[in-house]
Amino acid sequence: MSIEAWISIAVTGVALALLMVTRLGTDMVLMGALVILSVTGVLTPAEALGGFSNSGLITVALMYVIAAGISHTGGVDLVIDHVLKQPRTTTRALTRLMLPTIAVSGFINNTPVVAALIPAVVRWARRINMPVSHFLMPLSYAAILGGTLTMIGTSTNLVTNGQYQKLTGSEGFSMFDITPVGIAVALAGILYVILLGPRLLPSRDRVAESFANPREYTVEMAVAEDGPLVGKTIQEAGLRHLGTLYVVEIVRGDHVVTAVASEERLQGSDRLVFAGDIRAVLELQRIKGLLPSTEETPLLSRRAPERRIVEAVISPHSSAIGKTIRECRFRDQYGAVVIAVARNGERIEGNLASIRLSPADTLLLEARPAFVHRQQYNRDFLLISDTEEESPEHPKAWLAWTILLAIVLIAATGLVDMLQAAMIGAAAMIITRCCDAHTARRSLDMPVILSIAASFALGTALEKTGVAALLASQLLEFGNGNPWVMLALTYLMVTLLTEIITNNSAALLTLPIVLSMTTGGGLNPEPYVITVMMAASASFATPIGYQTNLMVYGPGGYRFSDFVKMGVPLNLLCGVVTVLVVPLIWPLTV
Repeated sequence: MSIEAWISIAVTGVALALLMVTRLGTDMVLMGALVILSVTGVLTPAEALGGFSNSGLITVALMYVIAAGISHTGGVDLVIDHVLKQPRTTTRALTRLMLPTIAVSGFINNTPVVAALIPAVVRWARRINMPVSHFLMPLSYAAILGGTLTMIGTSTNLVTNGQYQKLTGSEGFSMFDITPVGIAVALAGILYVILLGPRLLPSRDRVAESFANPREYTVEMAVAEDGPLVGKTIQEAGLRHLGTLYVVEIVRGDHVVTAVASEERLQGSDRLVFAGDIRAVLELQRIKGLLPSTEETPLLSRRAPERRIVEAVISPHSSAIGKTIRECRFRDQYGAVVIAVARNGERIEGNLASIRLSPADTLLLEARPAFVHRQQYNRDFLLISDTEEESPEHPKAWLAWTILLAIVLIAATGLVDMLQAAMIGAAAMIITRCCDAHTARRSLDMPVILSIAASFALGTALEKTGVAALLASQLLEFGNGNPWVMLALTYLMVTLLTEIITNNSAALLTLPIVLSMTTGGGLNPEPYVITVMMAASASFATPIGYQTNLMVYGPGGYRFSDFVKMGVPLNLLCGVVTVLVVPLIWPLTV
């Protein structure tokens, strides 16, 4: 092999290792690999940056805007509100949840679908008196399965199709080419979850229980009317740096002061809410001018127009990972205050400010009403509920769905290609104000977009230097050239990789190898490319393998082993169905 080939292998291997054993963002690792491949001359600048101009990547970015239009108008809520209702059994409840989720996820990005549904499903599960843990993992799985129904259902399908067109010069796949396979896999997945889910899924609602009683994680005190604290700021009163407690809010008459600043001046009869280690209440009682609150009902349990109580999950790309809550400066950076933290379904007790945050930690936040809209697309955390927000009206939801339906129809009939349809749809969402320009910009998931673009470069390096052809020949030799065995090996290779790195990166790294394998073995590339798409989406076995899994991990009170127990058999089932159905639609040999 050439020196360029060895560099490509080394860079790819180091990148995979960093993604597995460090907390570095996928986008940063893969962009670093892109830079090394370009600087060492393995790729020309045009080749290194070619992913940014790929039609699949641009279509993905535009679909984020379309999904934001659906989500922003309440389109997802509109569908679910008409479907969930009051089932009497777990089987019926799972069916009512999974079918519409799969249908919706077939046409818009999974993440906003799941983000919109988590709070609705939590409320619904409590209303029908069933454990929320029986529904949140199936919700994520349904969104993943739904993404395989169409070519626009997930970014993986779009970028794989775009790269397939670029590498082979073919027309690629149309909107519904993948649908027969997707339907077969989705039906198998639904049956699996409905039949075995009630037995395999845990019965927990620990996060909800942990956050249910504010008296367990907050302390309430009152400012004496004629006491020495009246007229002093929070800083001057010595209430800013208490060690294990800090001020969450001030209730002043009928008003609430949230995200309390150091300069806020205290008034007589102010009622202060502190969060943190409630065992440190004696520290507060030693402060002259502070009296124990005589309120019977916890202040945080009362509705107030100036306050929102929000649950959020730390994302895998969050800059807060590894930092303490004090170091994150939530009040200054986000305009919110952390009231409590839950990990693996249980609230973490003790000194709140010293807790180091990890991916999938669930935070209970207090913030002003504008926080939810302002931080809706924040990459540091995923908002999963606004516990005080009433059901919103959806005046433009039907318009947003009409726009989506229109672009699906014009793309499916061949009037325009998928990129042009996505352009029309994104423009229509903004023009009709289903999604304003600011929301459209914030909806773009830049870490994902950068990761996809950099993955194109890694795939190009493997193909250009002959590494892909070498690995393909090894696969052919291992599979003895048998088309069915090669199809199964393709699925296995991609699905293992997608549990380690992102599904987009797994597909783009393996696609050149698979295409070289089909060329060398005289095989038809189409069924193998479809198998790559299906396998890359089949990320059920770990909470970190797919973003929607991580989103439900904390709120559902799941453990890592719950995903392994439920997800590994589902992964195998999807693989078997894919390998059986794909050859019925496409011949495996040329």
